[in-house]
Amino acid sequence: MPVQNGRDVVVSEVGPRDGLQMVHVVIPTPAKLRWIAALAAAGLPEIEVASFVPPKLVPQMADAAEVTRFALTLPGLHVAVLAPNARGAAAAAAAGAHKITVTISASEAHSMANLRKPRAAQIEEVRAIAAALRDLPGRPALEAGLSTAFGCSLQGEVPERDVVAMAVELVEAGCDSVGLSDTAGYAQPAQLRRLVRAVQAEIGEKLDNLHLHDTMGLGLANVTVGVEEGIRIFDGALAGLGGCPFAPGASGNVVTEDLVFLLESLGLRTGVDLDALLRAREVLHEILPDEPLHGAFARAGRPRGWTAAA
Repeated sequence: MPVQNGRDVVVSEVGPRDGLQMVHVVIPTPAKLRWIAALAAAGLPEIEVASFVPPKLVPQMADAAEVTRFALTLPGLHVAVLAPNARGAAAAAAAGAHKITVTISASEAHSMANLRKPRAAQIEEVRAIAAALRDLPGRPALEAGLSTAFGCSLQGEVPERDVVAMAVELVEAGCDSVGLSDTAGYAQPAQLRRLVRAVQAEIGEKLDNLHLHDTMGLGLANVTVGVEEGIRIFDGALAGLGGCPFAPGASGNVVTEDLVFLLESLGLRTGVDLDALLRAREVLHEILPDEPLHGAFARAGRPRGWTAAA
């Protein structure tokens, strides 16, 4: 989504999708809706609320259409979802999602483990999705989430030239934007700067999003580099939930609370109320009392004298 007036940067909350896909307890739909409403009340401009995947594979997402329709009733919220294929994208569009993200693996090994398709077949799937969405009234935006862009726990190194080439192909296939995803959490600041610049050199502002994990403890350092390189949309998950079931060893996403604190400390207005975000965290704890919740800001509290960006 474009950066709105009153914000310098967009924090996109992916906990209801990326976070919950790793939770084995199936959460009742009313509890999900209560949590999403609390997140929206904190001022998050975009929430990725569900994944349109087969329920038999991910029972947690069986209510994706209902959750999406509810999220659309929340004032001012940009509703994002994930779809792995054309069937999922069609269902997401029918539910009214504002943005559909299709994940595409830069790693051939991860592509086969995650979607059982080679990378070339994934790009053709995206081409078909883009064509199907093109003439829909109120067409949702189509984003390609280029996963394992910084390395893969199955394959190891992912050549940067492969990532750049795939980003170009995805734009040519009809994607409105491309996001680079550090699925395994392997990204290092110098590597991230180099890859972002290389992709920007080919597709410019079509690269608009970073989806970072904190496996190696470098998530926020990588966010800072992304800011320096002009990225203005960053994914986070409340309490650091998440990971990838097909990327062994990958830990959770960058903690949304810590991400907001960092961005505001850099003088960038997020429009997110940190106190309200902590209240949404309390809702999450009520729903998942046994799930570990991460985050430095929640643990340490607001530093004395600290104020958000004006």
